[in-house]
Order: sequence, then C-alpha cells, then structure tokens
Amino acid sequence: MQIDLSIDTDAVRHQLITFIQQQVHSAGYEKALLGLSGGMDSALACYLAAEALGPKKVLALRMPYKTSAPDSLEDAQKVIDTLGVNSITFHITRMADALIDEFPDMDRTRMGNIQARMRMVVLYDQSVAFNGLVVGTGNKTEIYLGYSTLFGDSACAFNPLGDLYKTQVRQLSAAMGIPDSIQRKPPSAGLWSGQTDEGELGFTYAEVDQLLHLLVDLKKTPRECIDEGFSSLFVEKVTARLRRYEFKRRLPPVAYLNHKK
Repeated sequence: MQIDLSIDTDAVRHQLITFIQQQVHSAGYEKALLGLSGGMDSALACYLAAEALGPKKVLALRMPYKTSAPDSLEDAQKVIDTLGVNSITFHITRMADALIDEFPDMDRTRMGNIQARMRMVVLYDQSVAFNGLVVGTGNKTEIYLGYSTLFGDSACAFNPLGDLYKTQVRQLSAAMGIPDSIQRKPPSAGLWSGQTDEGELGFTYAEVDQLLHLLVDLKKTPRECIDEGFSSLFVEKVTARLRRYEFKRRLPPVAYLNHKK
C-alpha cells in the first residue's frame, strides 16, 4: 500500500519558524546554535533557525572526527556560505580518542556514541560562549526508532524537526532550497566510513515512515498493519524497536516517595 505523507510545506515552514522564535525568546535568549553535519536534517534546521532569528544570531558548528567524510564538511560549508550564519570548525578526534584509545576492544557502536556525546559537549560549551540555545536536528523517524545517542545527538533545548518523518524532512528541504548535493546523499550519521542509516536499520525511510504513521499516528495494531499489506517480519522488527527504545523518548523517571520524614 502507499500512504500519502505529503505536507503543506508553506504552512509547516511558517509553524516551525514561529516555534523557534517562541522557544528562544520565551527562554530569554536571542540566539541559537546547532551541529551542522552536512546532512539534510541539520541543514534544514539551520535554514529554519536562520530564517527565524536572522543568520547573525545562529552559530553552526562543524565537528568532524578523523573518519568523517570530506564531502560532509564541504556540504556543511555550502549551508554556512549560503545562509551567512556564524560558524566554528572544531575537530573532536583528540578528545574522542582520549577515551577510545583506553579500550582497544571497543566496538563501532561505542565509538560512535562517544563521538556523538563529544559533539554535544562542544555544543553546550559553545552555547555558553555564544549565549544561545542548542537546536535539535533529529526527525520523528529517528526518535521513534531510537536511532540516536542518548545525551548525544538527542540532547537539545528544543527540536523543530521532531514531528516530521524523514520523508517529510525531504519535502521541506526541497521547498526551502537545501543544496542538491545534500538532498541526494544517503542519510548517514557519519560515525564510520561507509556507514548509512538505512544500511544499519535494514530498511528504507520511505518504507518505515509509512508503517510508523499507522502505528504512531493512527494507533493501528501490528495485526492491522499486516492486514494493510506490510510484511509480518517488517512489522515485528519495527515494533520491537519501538518497545526497546521507548526509554529514549522519556525523561528519566524519578522515584517519588509516598512518605518523607
């Protein structure tokens, strides 16, 4: 089956620009900053922030690791040059390797998580220096699939993209004129050479967005999704991720005591 996930890009653009302005100004700030990876999500967030606040009130940070693809730096620079936002390039290799080198048996997942959290250390340090709020760049698909690093790329003061599926991010990116080289590249967290989101997940964003729409937005049961034409293995794999990573979508639970002396 084919589910229509098209959005009114003009209306969504206006809503998100207003949202950014409200979040920043209600917190008593005038400026915002974000990590600019060279991918579509962070590029779109940067375009929205620049339009909402003005380019001189936005700081984009490029934070490459030694295995980062050179074209990611180049694509990030295209966004910076096009918008005229402030920018800093900070190489995280030394700070990340200070921990990675202590554990020779470390796997790629741990290394990727360290890189993501080191980038957030840099972002929150610069948020003080720049006196701005950190903008999140994760989309709805990533959030529900748990495809993020807790207290790494998921950390932010607010997130303008969190209710947009990846396919909807593509629509809005095209409408706002994100460079073609960014729109065409395979989605990747850039955590190691050749890594792609869809390769790791084992399915495409176009496929999973439609299933998530049924499960999350329409509250369909897995059985109903299978009846709609999705394979049982695909539904099982996605619902398992939804259950497994629910903790990432919630604030840490607090143990509230019934009686205190």
